[in-house]
Amino acid sequence: MKILNREFDDKKLKKNLYTAVLVLLVGWFIYRFVMVAIESRMVVFNPVRDANKNGTLVETVVANKKDGVINFPIAITNNRAYVSGNARTKLRVGQKISQGGTVAYVSNSLDYDTGMYIVKTNGANDGVNNVQISCSGYFVPVYAVRDGNVMLEKSSVAEAVAVKVTAQDSEYACVTDGIKNGDVVILSKVSANQKVNIQK
Repeated sequence: MKILNREFDDKKLKKNLYTAVLVLLVGWFIYRFVMVAIESRMVVFNPVRDANKNGTLVETVVANKKDGVINFPIAITNNRAYVSGNARTKLRVGQKISQGGTVAYVSNSLDYDTGMYIVKTNGANDGVNNVQISCSGYFVPVYAVRDGNVMLEKSSVAEAVAVKVTAQDSEYACVTDGIKNGDVVILSKVSANQKVNIQK
């Protein structure tokens, strides 16, 4: 009789053990299924997906024509400087020099000894000086001009527009053609026809 009771208890114990394991497995599967469903509903920020949907976030400036000064650096020694052909076109007799003096002469012919153009000054200090070039145009950060183009925002899309830069220094370019008052110039690096989102 005791042996029968022991066998009965062992069978009951095994059945309870199997049932507990089965309940644990089913519970674990249900838990995982619920957690995966919750994670699937979570929105994870993806910058590429956001840029495709809303446009790349860009920094801009609104173009307004104004008069200003571009500081063009030249190295002067004994009231004489040597400049490249491109720099020569920006210099005019009478332009002021930031540390005192004025431009007195700009050569039209190449100096064969140096391969540069001679610029003579009056009353200028030796060393690197800035010639102050007056400009009436749109002053945009120099990095916004790439390969002779600026990017304008048109209906939330970047559009490349060819511009004429009359003068520039290390910070600003004076644009005199290609943009007009009210144009939104994109300062961030973007490609033409790229969807953009203006940073507020």
